Amino acid sequence: MLIFNKKSDLSAFLSPLIKQNKSIGFVPTMGALHQGHLSLLKKSLSENDVTVMSIFVNPTQFNNAEDLDKYPRTLERDVQIMQDLSNNIIVYAPEVADIYEGNTISESFNYDGLENQMEGKHRPGHFDGVGTIVKRLFEIVQPNKSYFGEKDFQQLQIVKKLVSKYKIPVDVIGCPIHREANGLAMSSRNERLSESAREKAAIIYQILNSAKEIFQTNSAEETIKFVEKEFKKYPEFELEYFEIADEATLLPVSEKESDKKYRGFIAIFIEKIRLIDNISLN
Repeated sequence: MLIFNKKSDLSAFLSPLIKQNKSIGFVPTMGALHQGHLSLLKKSLSENDVTVMSIFVNPTQFNNAEDLDKYPRTLERDVQIMQDLSNNIIVYAPEVADIYEGNTISESFNYDGLENQMEGKHRPGHFDGVGTIVKRLFEIVQPNKSYFGEKDFQQLQIVKKLVSKYKIPVDVIGCPIHREANGLAMSSRNERLSESAREKAAIIYQILNSAKEIFQTNSAEETIKFVEKEFKKYPEFELEYFEIADEATLLPVSEKESDKKYRGFIAIFIEKIRLIDNISLN
């Protein structure tokens, strides 16, 4: 398995492959790998000649310094997990200086309003940081396809918008959410939960499934009130938001329309750790 820490070295390695028209699949991550990440890798390995995974905890997408500081960094373990899967994965694990060259600030992006909803409201500047790192990684790797999990569904839509607006020649592929046995959406942040909290967090997906049922015969407002009421039964959780939005525009739903796809989005704290999840409501 090849591991690169410098973009110049990675580019030098990939350049002749690109000239040979080898297809490159790319999986950008912040490490602390789990089965959700591995599912993206497997899809890339099956669809491309070359697969690159980046492992980089991107400072510009954190609006909370403590969250950045505590984000799990497990590069040695991550490399071992990848080796167990395949020796044909190319790893790019740069330092901050290699990406930002001493200027660790975000570019500004306009995603036609996608950035103003949900995560954008609660994490100012987050999607400027996401756009900055994704755009730079696409420029370095020059992939044909890139794979993102639907757990970060808003991020997925933002990356698709970024690619469209900047005419970046990459096919952005969304992949299903991977869940733990109890239904909790797999996330690197789960590593910070106590065993007890990890078990209790199963209720998030249970309530999302109940919301899906209720939404079939009730309004968005009634469904949101149901979720808010349910979480009041569990004082260990602090609900930041539950919103129902149009999948395409991410705008909140007022009146349901039969030809549109809707999704429920949630952000919630347990043990001061922020978890997000979402569910298709159609």
